[in-house]
Amino acid sequence: MKLKDKVAVITGSSRGMGRLVALEMVKEGAKLVINGTTPEYVDRVVREITDSGGAAVPCYESVVTMPGAKKIINTAVEHYGKIDILVNNAAITRDGLMVKITEDDWDSVIAVDLKGVFTCTKAAMEHMVKQKYGRIINVVSASGRGGNVGQANYSAAKAGVIAFTKTCAKELGRYNITVNAIGPSHKTRMYDGIPDKVLKKITAARALGRLSEPEEIPPAFIFLASDEASYITAQILGVDGGLSL
Repeated sequence: MKLKDKVAVITGSSRGMGRLVALEMVKEGAKLVINGTTPEYVDRVVREITDSGGAAVPCYESVVTMPGAKKIINTAVEHYGKIDILVNNAAITRDGLMVKITEDDWDSVIAVDLKGVFTCTKAAMEHMVKQKYGRIINVVSASGRGGNVGQANYSAAKAGVIAFTKTCAKELGRYNITVNAIGPSHKTRMYDGIPDKVLKKITAARALGRLSEPEEIPPAFIFLASDEASYITAQILGVDGGLSL
């Protein structure tokens, strides 16, 4: 029970890795706000948690606006009285080569993947500073560290999150708030449609020679969210099998 009585907000937690992180945090004793913009999926995860005896409430707001972010964070404060942990997981992709990418492709990805990290962090830190405690975990990508063909928008957003993480860590450390990022690499919906030949190259680039299983990722989040990681901040943890950059 590493997160016993802690309150966590996980954006984009209605599906994929966000859902798995949420389920793992509940096992460790956390109370959760499940966030996503599709109520059907959000409610499904909330039921999955509450039916197993855990505590979770839904929030369907988007991270792309400050009012929406405040509602997401305030859902935790209103239901549980505080917020201890924020996982900025919400993300989208609109892949395309620069010769084809549109302004909307660019703006939509930057709005969710970068601005959304800012809005939710800004809303959460107001409470965390007052209580002099907080754990903020952002989700980044190898694309943000080394770039990737067809992902100029996504790469730019994730690179921004890396710099944002390090800056916030330096500013918020005095308030006992740690800010770190995790760079996972496992097969998700984002890999759907990728030809097998290309997928083999992606897999071979890793020192361990395989993509991680989705269930192998959440323990990293648990560690950084726990008091065991109280002296770790401004770090980018690559949970990617030793991906070559």
